[in-house]
Order: sequence, then C-alpha cells, then structure tokens
Amino acid sequence: MKKVWFAATFAALALGAGSMQAQVEQTLSINKDNRSITVTASDSAFEMADQAVVHVGYQAYGEDEQAAYAEGSKRSNAIAAALAGAKVPSDAIESEDQNLQPLNEYELKNLPASLKNMKFRITQSWSVRTTPDSAAKVLDVAVKAGANQSGSISWEMKDASMLEAAASAKALAKAQAVAARMAEGLHVKVGTLLYASNQAQATAVRPMMMMSAPINGRSMAESKELSISSRRVERTATVFAIFSIE
Repeated sequence: MKKVWFAATFAALALGAGSMQAQVEQTLSINKDNRSITVTASDSAFEMADQAVVHVGYQAYGEDEQAAYAEGSKRSNAIAAALAGAKVPSDAIESEDQNLQPLNEYELKNLPASLKNMKFRITQSWSVRTTPDSAAKVLDVAVKAGANQSGSISWEMKDASMLEAAASAKALAKAQAVAARMAEGLHVKVGTLLYASNQAQATAVRPMMMMSAPINGRSMAESKELSISSRRVERTATVFAIFSIE
C-alpha cells in the first residue's frame, strides 16, 4: 500500500468587510485493490438574513412581592399593547421567561440609591420574529413601552436548507478539485464519486443587550429608532468524499 499525506491552505477570500481563511486537510490513500482517493474539505456560503428575531424584556422592582408584580404587570401589558399597535402579529411573539423573586443579601446591599427599600425583582422577556427592515421599529416600540432589558437580535434565514446545500456543494467541489490535482501529480485520473458525507454548522451573531435610558436629557419618547442593519447568515460545511481513480 502506498500512502501520501497532503495538507493545503487556501488563500483568504474577501467576504464583505472581513475575510475568511479556508483550510483543507486531506489524506490521500492509494490501494491496488480499491484504488481510491479520500479527501476532506470545508467551505462556506452566506446570504443576508431574511428574518430577525428581536429579544425584548424588562426588569422591575418593588418594596414587596405585590408591588413588584403590579409594576411587572403594568410593563408587561404596556409592551404587549405597543407591539400590537405596531401591527406585530400575535403569532410572531413568543414568551421566553418570566420570574418574580426576592433580592438576595448581596443585591440588597448594592442597590443604587434610586432603588432603596426595594426587596423584590420581576423580569419577563419575549422573542419577536419580524423582517430585518422592521427590527429597529419593533425594538423601538418595545423599549419606549418599558422594555428596559432589550436589544439582542438573532439574524436567521426562514429556510436555511438552501444555504446549507450551497455550502455543501462548494465543499464537495473543492474536494473534487483537490483530488484531481493530487491524482494528476501521481499520474492517475480521478473517477466517479464513491461516497460523500457532510456536516453543516451555523455561524451565529448576536449583539449585546442594551438598557433603556434618557439620551442627553431628552425623554425616551423623543428619541429616534436605533440604526440597525441586517447581518449575513453563514453556513459552513465539511465534506468527506471518496473518489475512485482510473
């Protein structure tokens, strides 16, 4: 049995404001019985997101359990009403978490002066699916309605299968090109694809959370929407392929 080990690093490809370093490692095995070339290659494909999932929520306090719950109920219903008023479909809004609990000793000692005497905290959060162009509006109306724990946005594709297929196809084409170059150097010819498997994975980007606060003394209602741009969604696929040689 004759074995040749080969590793190649492909040049970085400019993608938007950044660059991607694609690296391929493969083991070439030639056997007089199976006469095959085995290659592992990775590549990526991306598209601009066609769906945004805006995460909104609030944090409120009270001197006792009832007061905290009352404040939470006020904010909760105000946020729900604001989203409805912005024509956000009810089935695009999903509850994520809600919690009412007493503050621990450390938290009580470190409360700011504005929250003096507060003993309980209530939190609640939702995820809101919308279009990328509407993400800033959804965030704006929620924050102005009292969602002071908001701002994280997940950028997604409604149908990620097409992007995964594109990444897999690029990785397979790269594997075939590598196999062909290796075969040429060994004075053989690449034949048919005998076997292929792939594994796709997502690259997720989520911005940090933001807190609502007045800007330069102006009220929240006077502030304009944040300038938010859509992000690209990327899928990376790794293909393991076996080619016959002639």
